[in-house]
Amino acid sequence: MKSAFRKLSHSIYQCKYHVVFCPKYRRRIFRGEIADFTGSQIRALLRQKDAIEVLELNVQVDHIHVVLSIPPKYAVSNVMGFLKGKLALRLFQRYERLGRRGRHVWSRGYCVSTVGLDEDQIRRYVQWQEQRDRRIDAQQLGLFGPS
Repeated sequence: MKSAFRKLSHSIYQCKYHVVFCPKYRRRIFRGEIADFTGSQIRALLRQKDAIEVLELNVQVDHIHVVLSIPPKYAVSNVMGFLKGKLALRLFQRYERLGRRGRHVWSRGYCVSTVGLDEDQIRRYVQWQEQRDRRIDAQQLGLFGPS
């Protein structure tokens, strides 16, 4: 069975993010060939970054959803800056008409939320750890006496 956690040299992690970003003014530019090209370029660009994985990708006519696994050595903001910048250059290079209104493809920001273990599960685990530590401390107190 494959673990949900990934490994780096000094850490294990499960850092998944749902990111949504839009063209400037929410223009409806991602249709047909442009949508297909955009999806393939997102995958190609993110393959250039070590250990970043595209888990899901959905290119809508006026926005893009992507679920990414990003290792903790990368900041989400840096990954998105890289992706939006390089993708804009590739879109302008291939589809010159996108640059007619100025060389701006993207809105300034993006929406990001974490994906992974749910909050209730994490809270229960933290509480269980605390109870477990108290039991171990009580057992050790019996072995070694009060400190």
